Amino acid sequence: MAAPSATPTPTPTHTPATRAGPLVVQPLRRRHCAACHAGPLRMLVLEDGAPRCLDCADLGHLVFLPRGDTALTRRSREESGLSAVVVRFNRRKGRYERQGVLVEEAGLARAERRCLADAEARRRRRARDARRREREDARFADAFAAEIRRLFPGCPPDRARDIAQHASVRGSGRVGRSAEGRALSERAVTSAVAASVRHLDTPYDELLMSGLPRHEARRRIAATVETVLRGWRTEGWGPADAGGPSPADAEQAGPPGAEGTGPAGARGNPATER
Repeated sequence: MAAPSATPTPTPTHTPATRAGPLVVQPLRRRHCAACHAGPLRMLVLEDGAPRCLDCADLGHLVFLPRGDTALTRRSREESGLSAVVVRFNRRKGRYERQGVLVEEAGLARAERRCLADAEARRRRRARDARRREREDARFADAFAAEIRRLFPGCPPDRARDIAQHASVRGSGRVGRSAEGRALSERAVTSAVAASVRHLDTPYDELLMSGLPRHEARRRIAATVETVLRGWRTEGWGPADAGGPSPADAEQAGPPGAEGTGPAGARGNPATER
């Protein structure tokens, strides 16, 4: 018999129990309890494909604790004999996401007292952790900037630092925080540089604001992006040395005539960034 999964499918026939207890769903549609017909339900448990309200599922005595305070959530579950994870389906991401937990009211009260007792110590620990992350982020941004300068020695140092800091912001989802970015791969670094050139050295943003589709806007400025990247690969290169079209010329010229002359022809595939 297969082990129960902590993540239900979008159309489960029953709410699976997790290692941490029952799973409760916040429905996206109006649902009523199949047993007592109460509803519409804010939370439900699925049993044999039928929704049950918390009272009919013997969970009605629990209180909801929204996500956000990790210490309080963990301690509330430790102090509760019975608890349940609450999830809601995210249509855009195609998965269930945790919204909080249901815990016993007395257990929540005990957990709150525990959190108040060591609040100052946890505050100091969070501050230490924040400073540590800042140092790690600064070292990583410096390493990313150094790799930009190695691959593109003609890139101005200040510009390389700006690109590195933008690409490596923690939690941003940008290329610098990807697995390739953290490994300082040539593809990721080139992608970050190409994205900066696209937005700052071409009329790309203006084309998007005019209503032009993104892929068409990229084709129109591809020659300018490639010219800057090619120039930055040469030490001592400046904008006046490019010999290529200006941003305004690139907008008028339209897409380059030859296949593979856009930024994707540079090292890696800059189309993966932004």
